[in-house]
Amino acid sequence: MSEDIAETGAAAPVAAPLSLDIRGVMAALPHRYPLLLVDRVAELVVGERIHAIKAVSMNEQFFQGHFPGRPIMPGVLQIEALAQAAGVLAVESLGLAGTGKLVYFMAIEEAKFRTPVEPGCLLDLHVEFTQKRARVCKFAGKAMLGDKIATEVSFTAMIADS
Repeated sequence: MSEDIAETGAAAPVAAPLSLDIRGVMAALPHRYPLLLVDRVAELVVGERIHAIKAVSMNEQFFQGHFPGRPIMPGVLQIEALAQAAGVLAVESLGLAGTGKLVYFMAIEEAKFRTPVEPGCLLDLHVEFTQKRARVCKFAGKAMLGDKIATEVSFTAMIADS
């Protein structure tokens, strides 16, 4: 029997998944246009995982030069979108909202790019904690186009003062 059930005789309540519109995302992240790469959060399970969405539009500045005649979202920005989703997950999970703390990249590992991301796509950002500590967290992320993996990566971030 789990410790929660043993002490109280009932299972601890499980928090319902959260969803956030763009205002909620902007409250969690310091990023702003043109580098805010999360448009909304479809589902966030505190302490576990997030499913966020980036609507990829031809109006994005990077498409002007990457590449003319064949616009493709740069892989580094796909990883940045996953990292921003992880930032929302960390802020919501670790109670950092309104504290002035920021989530900084420390390491990017095992990045793989599988499918080009083009204008008009909805990029589904799936990130989960693989390790969670007070100041350093590790994540695994996948950016999906429907049922196809566009990008997958493992990364580490540090929680620090701004």
